[in-house]
Amino acid sequence: MSIVTAAGLTFSCSTDTAPQPGTPAYAWAAAKETFAAGDYTKTSEHLDKVLASDNEYTARARPWRLILTSGMARGYMDVADNLEYGVRAKKADPGGFRKYISNSRSTAGRLSLQFAEAFMSFQKGKDDPVELAFNFPNGSAAPVPELNRAAVGQPLQPSEIESATRHAMQRAVLLETCAAAGASDDTAKALDLFKSGSAKVPRASFMTAMANVLYVESQLFGPRKQDDPEKLKIFTNLAAGALKDVPETKQTKELIAKIQGGVKKK
Repeated sequence: MSIVTAAGLTFSCSTDTAPQPGTPAYAWAAAKETFAAGDYTKTSEHLDKVLASDNEYTARARPWRLILTSGMARGYMDVADNLEYGVRAKKADPGGFRKYISNSRSTAGRLSLQFAEAFMSFQKGKDDPVELAFNFPNGSAAPVPELNRAAVGQPLQPSEIESATRHAMQRAVLLETCAAAGASDDTAKALDLFKSGSAKVPRASFMTAMANVLYVESQLFGPRKQDDPEKLKIFTNLAAGALKDVPETKQTKELIAKIQGGVKKK
């Protein structure tokens, strides 16, 4: 047998067991790879392919998709809010921020609707604990320096806004992961929970975190932002419904009070 033939057989044997393109296993592996690389848009696309059918990865993909989508939406919301602070601080728009504010809020709104739809699908399940079957995300929980500068009215170059948006999303996905794992704003504790490569969270804790996401995202549709009362109502109702079967705690009582307060202001 020639060396070339032998090499070909070895390659064939090694790839026979590899996930094949177009399969849920392939999409799941691709999601893991792009998530590690910090490409959350691609990760989201791969998870959508996993969730297009009922398969062995579906249950694990659903909570990951929720955390990823909520983090991406929160990142764009943070960008829009900080740029808006800068416009207000200067009572002008020297950095040309308004178009970025509008675009960021529009993207955040689209992602929020995706999150709401994914949550309604997840809510039908009864998994307890909820498995967060992905590696702890990269990034830093520290505020994004470019956004700090923008918030006080300092102009940013388009490349700086693009960089700030990318870092804001990485930060938000990290923080949403911490919250979903029951370790809000505590990256060290959350990292320890993921030391085995994944984390398992009591359903009540996970649902509380998702209810908070829904409440925060509902604010995007308030009168000072996108001014969409119907979507505001949908999100506040979903947030309240998420807590329906969750045992009462100090955190849930405070969250319910905020949700009810938001409803009264409509």
